[in-house]
This record gives sequence, C-alpha cells and structure tokens, in this order.
Amino acid sequence: MPTSNSRRATWCALGAVGIWSTVATAFKLALRDLDTYQLLLVADVVSLLCLGGVLAWQRRPRAPFAIAAGDRWRALALGALNPFAYYLVLFAAYDRLPAQVAQPLNYTWALTLSWLAIPLLKQKPRPRVLVAGLVCYAGVVLIATGGRAPGHGTADPLGVGLALGSTVLWALYWLVNARSRLDPVVGLWWNFAGALPLCAATVALRSSFAMPARGLLGGAYVGAFEMGFTFVLWLSALRLAPSAARIANLIFLSPLLSLVLINFVLHEPVRLTTVGGLALIIAGLWWQRNEGAAA
Repeated sequence: MPTSNSRRATWCALGAVGIWSTVATAFKLALRDLDTYQLLLVADVVSLLCLGGVLAWQRRPRAPFAIAAGDRWRALALGALNPFAYYLVLFAAYDRLPAQVAQPLNYTWALTLSWLAIPLLKQKPRPRVLVAGLVCYAGVVLIATGGRAPGHGTADPLGVGLALGSTVLWALYWLVNARSRLDPVVGLWWNFAGALPLCAATVALRSSFAMPARGLLGGAYVGAFEMGFTFVLWLSALRLAPSAARIANLIFLSPLLSLVLINFVLHEPVRLTTVGGLALIIAGLWWQRNEGAAA
C-alpha cells in the first residue's frame, strides 16, 4: 500500500512534469511579443518574487539574509551562469528553432552533466554512460537533420548549437553548485537576485523596457512555472518519495507531453523524425539513469 508521503510525492512530481511540459510552448508564445533579453528580465523578476513568496509561505522570509557572507556572494556570482547565461542562450535557441527541435535537444542536459563530471569531478568514465551518449546524440542528429543527409538539414545550425550549448551551461551550474551548503530555495533566490542587474543592463543596452501586456504575461508564466514554483514542487516530490529514482523517472513524460502541446497549441506538425529522435534520447537517458540499478 502506498503511504501518504508516497502519494503526495507522486502528485507533486506529476504536477511538476505537467507544468514543465508546457514551457516549450510558453517560450515560443512569449517570444512572439518579447525579445530574448526582455523575456529573461521579466522571467527573472517574477521568479525572484515567486521564490520569495515560497519562503514567506514556509515562514522563513528572512532565510536568504541569515547565511554566511561567503555563501551569499558565491550564490550571487552563480546567478551569472544560471539563470542569466543559461536562459539567454536557451531563449536564443528557441527564437531560432521550432519548439519540437529545441526542446528535445535541450533535454540532453542530463547526459552532458554525466560527461562533464568525468573531468571536473574526476569520476571514472563508465562504458554505459559512453554508449548512452552515442544513443542520445544519434537522436540529436536525427532531430537536427530531419532525417536528411548532413548539410541538408532543416534546423538552423546556430540554433542547434545554442540549444546544445545551453546543456553545457546548465550542467556546469549543477556541478559547481553540487557542494553548496545552502538550502536549495535560498540558493536559487540568491542566484536570481545576482542575475537581476545583468538582465536589466542587457535590456538597457540591447533592447527596450517598453513591453506589450501580452508579452509581460508570457514572461510572467515562464518565470513562475519554468523557474519558480515548479522547482519547489519537484524538490518536494524528491524529499517525500521513498524512492527518489522512481520519482525521477517520471520526468521522461515531460518531453512527450510537450510534443502534444506543440502540435495543438503552436500548430507545429510534429515530424516522425522528431518522435524517433526523442525516443532515442529518452532511451539513452533512461538506460544511463538506471545504471545503478543494473550494477
């Protein structure tokens, strides 16, 4: 019989997966009215407010200021990596690519994390991880080329590079942050606080603070549900679950649900090569993630 915590963990995880499946569509809709710099600024401000609201709801609104100065400055500096650099690159990729291409390519961040951990954390390379990488990147090639011969692909090469580059930034953020002593919500709050002046300066130099109301709503959705509340929901699921691995496997539902929304909301006809490439990516990631269970 599932326990109360187990049921709550499952519902929290499914809620997070359901919300994350909407963000590819939300990115494309928001980018119709905002440029990448404006979207990042709006999303950063809203996410900062959401995380502050979560801390207030947890009755610890002053928690970000009750930490050591060194930890605070480190978290502020990390904001230059995530959310600033990561989302600036990711939004630029979505601006150049169809959502059904950008979303699966960005989904390979888990593989990038495993590969970067080898030189950065001195982890021993495992054959299973290397083979999983070949399977995943076969899916990447299939999605990027649309099944055509190299050099005749349908995806914008710079957009593909940006989408894959975003996985490096995201993986680096988590590897650098792995030894952080901060509560995750507090640490993330300082990350977004550190990114705020960078986002504002970029808009001032490269864009404009005049934004349409529809764009502001789209940016607010991205800030609240890609960067803010959903992170806390997912973290709660992992903490409540008797088996974190079982809950973590639910994340594989997200890209599949995302393709459904991309088709019906954005009216992008989903290509068979996208489905096939995504299947290869998911298969490679699933095989890699279950390495411990197979050992």
